[in-house]
Amino acid sequence: MASQFDNLKIIGRLERVDFPEWNIFDINAKIDTGAYTSSLHCHHIEPYERDGESYVRFNLLDPSHDTYKNKTFELPIYRTKMVKSSNGSTEERYVVKSAIQLFGEKLTAEFSLTDRSEMRYPVLLGRKLLNGRFLVDVSQKYISQKIEEKKI
Repeated sequence: MASQFDNLKIIGRLERVDFPEWNIFDINAKIDTGAYTSSLHCHHIEPYERDGESYVRFNLLDPSHDTYKNKTFELPIYRTKMVKSSNGSTEERYVVKSAIQLFGEKLTAEFSLTDRSEMRYPVLLGRKLLNGRFLVDVSQKYISQKIEEKKI
């Protein structure tokens, strides 16, 4: 008898992800089933209006990160969201949509933009992205990288 989980990929508690449209690759991501929305570490987050539409301008990562490119990104604001952090404080965040590549598969995901400089991992992948696609094995990490290495 087939299970509803048979077609789901297994990922570890940490994985490496790519943002191909931004030319950013091999970024550490924490898999967080406690978070609904995924988030990106950004700084200089600044909303603005363009042609009557709401946009946000930001720098992805920060100068201390290996793949930091000091490039300013400008994307439409998909929505705003109130987020309660793990320390209990609440903040309004801008949410954008972007392509992300994981296990060689390109997915569209929503990311809230926030300063994660105090966090160990610059990308957090939440339930909205994971649901219906992945099962999380918390005893493993970087499963997608191990699978890619086996292909070579």
